[in-house]
Amino acid sequence: MADVAISEIPIKKKRTTTNKRALKQKNPSPNDANILAQTLSQSSPAVIPVPSDNDPEKENHESLSQPRSSPKKAKAKGKASKGKQQSFENELLDLQDMLQKLRLEKEKTEDLLKEKDEILKAKEEELETRGKEQEKLQVELKKLQKLKEFKPTVSFPISMNNEEDKNEKKKKGCPEKKRPSTPYILWCKDQWNEIKKNNPEAEFKEISNILGAKWKIVTAEEKKPYEEKYKAEKEAYLQVMAKDKREKEAMKLLEEELMQKTAMELLEQYVQFKQEADKKENKKAKKEKDPLKPKHPMSAFFLFSNERRAALIAGGKSFVEVAKIAGEEWKNMTEEQKAPYEKESKKNKEKYSKEMEVYKLKKEEEVTNLKMEEEELMKLQKQEALQLLKKKEKTDNIIKKTKEKRQKKKQQNADPNRPKRPATSFLLFSKEARKNLLQERPGINNSTLTALISLKWKELNEEEKQVWNAEAAEAMKVYKKELEEYNKTAAAANVE
Repeated sequence: MADVAISEIPIKKKRTTTNKRALKQKNPSPNDANILAQTLSQSSPAVIPVPSDNDPEKENHESLSQPRSSPKKAKAKGKASKGKQQSFENELLDLQDMLQKLRLEKEKTEDLLKEKDEILKAKEEELETRGKEQEKLQVELKKLQKLKEFKPTVSFPISMNNEEDKNEKKKKGCPEKKRPSTPYILWCKDQWNEIKKNNPEAEFKEISNILGAKWKIVTAEEKKPYEEKYKAEKEAYLQVMAKDKREKEAMKLLEEELMQKTAMELLEQYVQFKQEADKKENKKAKKEKDPLKPKHPMSAFFLFSNERRAALIAGGKSFVEVAKIAGEEWKNMTEEQKAPYEKESKKNKEKYSKEMEVYKLKKEEEVTNLKMEEEELMKLQKQEALQLLKKKEKTDNIIKKTKEKRQKKKQQNADPNRPKRPATSFLLFSKEARKNLLQERPGINNSTLTALISLKWKELNEEEKQVWNAEAAEAMKVYKKELEEYNKTAAAANVE
């Protein structure tokens, strides 16, 4: 940019002026020279030599023809030439300054261009990364679309603990099993009406207070029938609840087994589906129509257009033209002409309504049959679940019995004369700390007590802990000596 600007700036050239002065003697004026030439030409016809360009006479002649300049004018011209030189130098300096400025501007513009190039490169890289991310997302979307098309044919197990089933039971008027009311509540129900008659203006709170005061006075014989009734209801309630609990546990076991089976089947089906999807391009599956469902009847206009279609198509009309012509003809037709088609459409509608009623009845029957099958399945599943529970209970009982037998054998084999292992330093400390804490805080929980003991043990110094360690070490020495003596006596007894 700067080089172009410099080339366009016009540079003024300095004009040099030279004063030509006569170096030779004065020659006659041109008029005199002409007169002499005429006289010579008249007197003698000799050829006069033409002065050449390099002839000194010619130069003198030219110098004489020019007017002479005065010395004052020469001085003025010299001053003017000096002023021009100074102005030229000033212009040169200005141009140099301009060049430096242009160079600086050029450097700045180059830096800006570099920065812009870097920004553009960064943006291009961002666009490339975004494009890659979008491609990845599209691939994932395609995978999800394929998964949507996956329709497993596995029959899932019926769960017992469904909230929907509970809500349905409540709606149908089958409330959940209530707890049996206490003897006091049973007695209150009997006494409520009598107290209400005696105190008609009394509120609920006042009546309840009166009943509470009366209940305190009631004898044990009067309370006995209510208590017996409560016991009977409680036993029945507990039996029902135990049965339900047992059934739920059994169903949980069965559900776990069935879920494992269904999971394996689902896996197999999914693997097959994926293999087929990789081989073929998946197409959108159309909604499956019920072939048994009766078709909707045609209207009177459609019956008429079906009759006319064959004749119009034979005449070379297109499908669109056929529809337009049939519509215009139907509009121009009278009611008498339309009557046969309308009768046919009515008959078809009546037939369709009858078929639909039959179809709906069949559907309802299918639904009821399905429900019955589900109930039977539930019963079978309950039986299977109970069998599984029995097996589990048997195994649990066997494990318990074996454990009890082992413990009994250990107790039988255990010698009461064998010395017992002594307590550790922490246990010795905890015994004393427990006593002190129980005295300081009576009625404290066992968990909080153990936590406080452990905190106190951590707060002890090494010197304080050393006391308890020494006690434990002494007890350990005594235990070892006793054990050695016991082993010796036992060995001697075995030898005998």
